[in-house]
Order: sequence, then C-alpha cells, then structure tokens
Amino acid sequence: MKKHIIQLTLIVSTFFIAVGCDGYLDVNTPSGVQDESALGAKDLMGPIMRNTVTANYYAAITFGNYVQYFGSYGFGASGFTTNASTWNVIYTDILPNIKTLKTKTAETGALHYAAVADILEAINISFAVECWGDVVYSQATEPNIYQYPSLDDGKTVYNQAFELLNNAIETLEAPDASGILLGSEDIIYGGGTGAYAKWLRAAYTYKARMQLKMMKNGGTTAADVLASISKGFTSNDDDFQLDYPSDKTNPYYATNVTQRSTSNFFYALNDQLISLMNGSQYPFNGTITEDPRLTAMFVKETSVGVASPSTDPWRGFLNGGTGLSSDGQSGNVYYKDGGFHTSSTSPLILMTYAEAMFIKAEAEFLANGGTTTSTGTTASGYSAYLAGIEANIAKLGVNGTAYLADTAVNVGQANLQLNHIMKEKYIANIHNTETFSDFRRYNFSANVFKGLALRIQQPEDEYLGKWFVRAVYPTSETDSNPNIPYDETTCVNSIWLFQ
Repeated sequence: MKKHIIQLTLIVSTFFIAVGCDGYLDVNTPSGVQDESALGAKDLMGPIMRNTVTANYYAAITFGNYVQYFGSYGFGASGFTTNASTWNVIYTDILPNIKTLKTKTAETGALHYAAVADILEAINISFAVECWGDVVYSQATEPNIYQYPSLDDGKTVYNQAFELLNNAIETLEAPDASGILLGSEDIIYGGGTGAYAKWLRAAYTYKARMQLKMMKNGGTTAADVLASISKGFTSNDDDFQLDYPSDKTNPYYATNVTQRSTSNFFYALNDQLISLMNGSQYPFNGTITEDPRLTAMFVKETSVGVASPSTDPWRGFLNGGTGLSSDGQSGNVYYKDGGFHTSSTSPLILMTYAEAMFIKAEAEFLANGGTTTSTGTTASGYSAYLAGIEANIAKLGVNGTAYLADTAVNVGQANLQLNHIMKEKYIANIHNTETFSDFRRYNFSANVFKGLALRIQQPEDEYLGKWFVRAVYPTSETDSNPNIPYDETTCVNSIWLFQ
C-alpha cells in the first residue's frame, strides 16, 4: 500500500481499459499527476465515476469465470486471484480523489454534489469488502500520517458504506441552496436538472442490494430490502452504466472479438450460462426452443459437416474442461461481433432496473417465507419477477413475447421458486460482479442455481473440491506493507458477509 498512497499530489488516472481518457465523454480532466489545487470538483467527478465502473470490470473478468459465465478460450478455469487491478484503481484513482472532491464541495456548499461522491465512495468500499474481507479504509488516504496503513474490520467498513448511503439519501432528499448541478462530467446520468433524482434512485437501489446481502449476517430483513427498492430504479433509463463513444473501445469487444479474430487470447461462454438459455435445464413448452437473448449476445459456430446447422444446439463450454459441452460435444458458443455486450461501443454496466426487479422478487419471495426449495410467492413478487425479465429483454432489443408466454418462464405465482428468480437474474446480470455475491450468499447451491457444479478439476489440482470465494491481498501490498499479510489460502475462506 505504501507505494500507492504515499504520493502527496493528486492522481488522476489516464488509463481507461487500455485507452487514454483525454476528452473522454467531454470530461476535460488533466491527465497524469496533478497538484490538487489546480483541479476543481468537476475535474474529479468524471474520473471517479469512470474508475468506479472500471474497478468492477477488472474484478468481473475473474469473478465471471468463478460463476461460470465464461472461460479462457471457453473452457479454462481461473485459479485464485489477487484482483490487484481493482485494488489499485480503488486505492490510487478513486478514494484519494473522492477525499479531495469532498474538500472542494465543502468550500462551495455543494451538498448534492457531495452526496454523489458519498454514493460512489460507498460503492467502492463495500465492493472492496466483498472482494477481500478486511480492507484498508480509515488510514487509506492519509499517506503523510500512515505510511503502512492497517486493515480495518470488514464488517465495520461495510456498515460505514451503508451509513454513507444513508447520508447521501438524506442529503439528496433535502434542499441544496448552492444550486450547483452535475454537468457533462456526470458520465453515468448526463448531469442537468434531473441527474440528482437518478442518483437518489441509484442510492436506494444500491442500498437494497447491500441489504439483501446483509440479511444473512448483517441484521437486515426482507422488509428492509423492499422498503429501499420501492424508492429505487423505475425503468431502464435509470441503469447505472458507462456508455462508450465511437472513438473508444469496449474491453469485452477488444478481448472477445478483436483478439479472437487475430488468434489471440479470448473468453467464450460456459455451459452453466448457455444451458439455462438453450432449453436443456429449463425445457420450453411452447413455440420456442431457445431464449431470444442468445442471438442478441452470442454467435453459434457450428462445426463443418453438421447436417442441420440451424438446429444444432447451442453448447457452452464446461468450465475447467477440455473444450466439450455437457452433452459430450464440442462447445460452439462465442461472443458475437456487434452483440449487445460486445460491440465496440457497448456499455459497461454496474446496476440495472432489471436487477432491481429481481432484488424485489427475491425479497418478496423470502418475506413470504420462501426457502431454497419452496414454491409460491406474493402477487407483487411475481410481478417483479416478470418485470425484471421484460426489462432485460427490452434492453437487449429482442422480441420476448413467446419467451414470456412459455410456461417454463411464466410459471405462475403459485409455482415460482427461488431458482426461477435467480436464473433470470443470472442471465440479465452477465458480466456483473454481483453474481459472485449471489453465489456466495447461497453457498453455490444447485437448488438455487440449477445445474451448477464445481469447475472440472484434476486430482493434483490445488483447492480440490472447493469454490473460490474471495480475492487474496495483492503482492504489491503485502510485499511493501507489513500490516497486510499474504495468505493464499484465504481464497477459499468466506468473508463474514457470506458465512
């Protein structure tokens, strides 16, 4: 940690997924190391927002493998991770800039502007806890006092994040006499007179997301989740995402389309995801044979010699295998050039209205006495389940009429099970780090995530028979800070939130 936070001048990252950020989305922020006195609050907000999404992307490329969205070349399983890039972004590019931004907003009395900074800080420190457990926080931005900052208790930090959200909500719901609005530096919601209302809904939605995770060990209830989500996102227009302009390149496109086309490293889709969409885990009963979202995101590359390529099944790769799918045939599903998540300008998504509806559906199910194997929910919970599906289908721009009418999906209020909700949330949240939290909340249960099985392992593999459940502290920190220990074995030990 010392080498990251000992710097006394403000760091504004010039790195945006291997692309320089000068002029990115009209955020006119000086690049490189800057003296903080030369920068205003508006110079800082854009990079903080951008790096918040970036930090989640870096984690998603490993956590997405853990939850079997994709594998290296389709089948490669990830080992333990230090998630060093996420750590570096949070502690180098985000928290120091938030501290400086808050100082500047205090000088101008920009209460609502500062509240957005509180939301972003809450997102980052809570996510750090979800990655590593105990994390540096209270001493993280005081390099002149703490050259070797100590770890804070993860539960304490998580509760501090929760309090930041509550403070931000209270502030945004009250008047702000400063009149200072977010402008073009708001690269999530675009600034202007309506932006603070969207940030307020984002705060409530993120609060509900946290409360759902805290139900196990944090003292919250399903009723708490429902109270928060009732004030959260109201449509896809509220989605927390980072859109790419035409002169930048989405990293999933760069890796999985461009690199693959030149025979370099890429990811391809796992059987766990594809089997939920191709009718094998949830057989369709109507006029459709596959989830219409498949063709919006992926492409099926059928082997030469197949008699009927159009009817050849979609086959994801088994995670940790050798290239085969669960039916013993070769995997054939890859990211699509121009797919929703893999065009050059596709957005990076942190949180959506669809997820908000699945949060509500799950909370209603649990409040109704639901368990991992029980059947039936409330009318409101069933409506939220359908609304989440509809929102994701609309976002991807496909026709979902037949899908939503099929009894494999539209199972009825009395027949809904938790696995139906989590299946749809899993599909809608592809590339989202929240799925890793969902898996840990339910201890990787195949009752909740139908068909889920541990990555394929060999007898000599490390951590045989165990799921990876957290990141290990980066060696860049453990080698330079005696207060941060290195212990690779923590990768299979749950943090307090999911125990």
